[in-house]
Amino acid sequence: MSSTLNRKMPPAAADELGPTPVDGGWGWMVVLGAHISIGFAYTTPKALSIFFRPIKEDLGASYSEIAWISSIMLAVMYAGGPVSSVLVRRFGSRPVVMMGGLMCGVSMVTASFGSSIIYLYLCIGIIGGWGLCFNLNASLTIISKYFLAKRPLANGLAMAGSPVFLCVLAPLNQYLLGHFGWRGSLLILGGMMLNCCVAGAVMRPVARQSTPPKEVDQPNNTKSKGSRLDKVKTFVDLSFFKNPGFVIYLVGNVMFIFGAYAPIVFLSAYAVSRGVEEYSAAYLLSIMGFVDMFVRPLTGLVANSRWVRPRIQFLFSFAMVFNGTFHLLCPLMSTYPLLVAYAVFFGVGFGMVFALIFECLMDLMGNQRFPSAVGLVTIIECFPMLLGPPAAGLLVDIFDDYKYLFFMCGGVITTGGLFLFVMNVYNYNRLEKANRGKETEQDQNTVEKQEQASSSEARMELMDSEVKEANTARPEPQPKEETC
Repeated sequence: MSSTLNRKMPPAAADELGPTPVDGGWGWMVVLGAHISIGFAYTTPKALSIFFRPIKEDLGASYSEIAWISSIMLAVMYAGGPVSSVLVRRFGSRPVVMMGGLMCGVSMVTASFGSSIIYLYLCIGIIGGWGLCFNLNASLTIISKYFLAKRPLANGLAMAGSPVFLCVLAPLNQYLLGHFGWRGSLLILGGMMLNCCVAGAVMRPVARQSTPPKEVDQPNNTKSKGSRLDKVKTFVDLSFFKNPGFVIYLVGNVMFIFGAYAPIVFLSAYAVSRGVEEYSAAYLLSIMGFVDMFVRPLTGLVANSRWVRPRIQFLFSFAMVFNGTFHLLCPLMSTYPLLVAYAVFFGVGFGMVFALIFECLMDLMGNQRFPSAVGLVTIIECFPMLLGPPAAGLLVDIFDDYKYLFFMCGGVITTGGLFLFVMNVYNYNRLEKANRGKETEQDQNTVEKQEQASSSEARMELMDSEVKEANTARPEPQPKEETC
């Protein structure tokens, strides 16, 4: 076990390609822009839960129907990853983030005029989900272009936008709801989300080194087939499934995503059902966000340390188990002080996971393959994202109790964390054995070559000695006698 934990992850070959990251400079302004865009991307589906109760009463919907708003928004945000990756490769991160901010603002403004739950699905879920998708993927991609040595710290600071915005938006939405209703609150929220356009404006592209193009004579049909294959690989590169480390990461990540958001969506409603006042219930999300705000950059610093960074996959699995354990304990916390303690530990676990979730993928795939990898991961994650909150809402509708959704989410997340730990240990041992086999084979080849060289030298020495003996045994010719 100790040799497995001490084993470093092999570096991705793709890191050797492309321009060298600057690891600072204007990159910190890019991190600030990513902080804003990622903050809106991850916080908006959570903060909208403040409006769910009045929307439910106004439109006459059930808990499971209301939960579909956030689920569709999150699912579209994750499913649009490959499309966002293609747009980022084609146009760069700056215009993609600015377009995403515009779509988010339009979605909230149009949703404020909604009169049916289907209309909210379309405006908030689909249009807003696409906007958040453009904000998220483009911001993550440009960070990987600007940073390498300080990348875990940069990712931690950028991902800290989610808890910072959650800490502010949760009480702000409760205040807006009390003064303007849910329709006026969505209208104001849409105007606020236009700031993502400003965040995208600072994401200028990294200067690339100009290299002369190589001309290769190929038939026209071969060129067309190759270009089509390249386009397909750019959109969805299925070759990632040949990497066992990627498959292990994906399975654990899917299990986490299934149970990650339902506790956030229903936390305020659960607190109200326990007799907590509505403003105090909304502050639980702020407490969680406040703790999460400090945990993410601290986790980035820890992950960037010399001892932890080679073992970052194990730290990720520990964070998942930590997160799931406190979901399992939440139904035991019925008073407000205990719910505050749950929100604190929830923020710690949630912050650790999301500070590491994309860093682990970058660690596995490398900078150059990360855009395609994150696109494939997000499109797969849309299915558990789409099913998680509605499944939790269905449990509430069936049992008329919130504790079963916490049991479900905590059990799934804890199982995923344990799966990641066990399978990473297995995978690292397999890689170590494979490397030992290669080293043994190389040693055997070296020994065989040395033996062949020594045997050839022995044969040469033997031939030289035989030649010398033959020359020694040969009689010397005697001079002929002269006859008179």
